[in-house]
Amino acid sequence: MSASTPPTEPHGELVIRTIAMPADTNPSGDIFGGWLMSQMDLGAAIYARNLSRSRVTTVAVDGMAFLNPVSVGDIVNCHASLLKVGHTSMKITVEAWVQRGTDGKMLRVTKGVFTYVAIDQAGRPHPVHRG
Repeated sequence: MSASTPPTEPHGELVIRTIAMPADTNPSGDIFGGWLMSQMDLGAAIYARNLSRSRVTTVAVDGMAFLNPVSVGDIVNCHASLLKVGHTSMKITVEAWVQRGTDGKMLRVTKGVFTYVAIDQAGRPHPVHRG
């Protein structure tokens, strides 16, 4: 696949699936980018928490690019994969895909890299569980 050919299927683990609803729109009827980013953060946090076996907190979001709009009624699927593990941090790539209509075809709408830090019960960073 060349760099200009869009991917045809998601990469990574399905971490959240939801439906875009009218309450998630702006006055023009488009789904807010912030709503979509929030869904991606929730899904990636689940992935990071399972990986680290601890509480996690989001510390950065890099490289968000909104490629296609999300419409009311679209089924939004967020897929996460591990990019890198540091001592206390994890970089996770998250792709958001939508299913439109009844044909079940998927379309990638955005991708980003979310960084999380594993934290203890007092909110202090601690090493990511390994093994």
